[in-house]
Amino acid sequence: MNDRATFGSLTRFLAIVGDERLSDGPATACDAQRMNHSLHPLLAGRWSPTRFDPAHEIAEDETEVLLQAARWAPSAGNSQPWAFIVARRGTADHGRLIRYLAGSSAAWAPSASLLVANLSHRLVEDTDWEFSEFSVYDLGQAVAHMSIQAQALGLHVRQFRAFDRDGIAREFAVPEHWEVTTLAAIGRAAPGPGRVSSLEDTGESSVRSRRALDEIVWPVAQPPGRPNARRTVRAPAESL
Repeated sequence: MNDRATFGSLTRFLAIVGDERLSDGPATACDAQRMNHSLHPLLAGRWSPTRFDPAHEIAEDETEVLLQAARWAPSAGNSQPWAFIVARRGTADHGRLIRYLAGSSAAWAPSASLLVANLSHRLVEDTDWEFSEFSVYDLGQAVAHMSIQAQALGLHVRQFRAFDRDGIAREFAVPEHWEVTTLAAIGRAAPGPGRVSSLEDTGESSVRSRRALDEIVWPVAQPPGRPNARRTVRAPAESL
């Protein structure tokens, strides 16, 4: 299976299961204290809420700063294969965008202060040639930059795929050589008690967890005839 088919299969899977079970909740204060102290606080404190404050409004200059953060992300050959449909809550474009949300995301995403459709430049116009084999990867970097900038502004970002991709493309005249890859809901997490991550609906912990370091470091290949040795890197015991 080629890379594009693999990505298509993944996005179809996400569309089926929705984005809800893939959320990550906040780290508890105790967990945060036990985190590796070299991890930047903006990274350690990042999490993806599913309850946004419906009264919070994002300022135009904050929106511009978020887009600037994405704009300055690295890309292969400086190709910058990204574009964004930006819709602040209460605007006509916001109304046009939310009509294409799936049921799972429609339950929470409209309350975010800002919705951003993240577009990747997949093909050279009027051809089946890849514009860049790294277009989706580079878009991910741009959205990651946007997410950390949002964190610096006291905001949160939740990225998701539970929406009608073709419907949004038609609504906003996105040409075929571009793809509406993901959406991002941006705003302030809802205050007070109550659900902050839909993981609570599944009986799972809302505390973020990640695989240990020794699970993500690939084993170094050995010469033929010798067994591969896995490089072991000790990870903190707590969830990240």
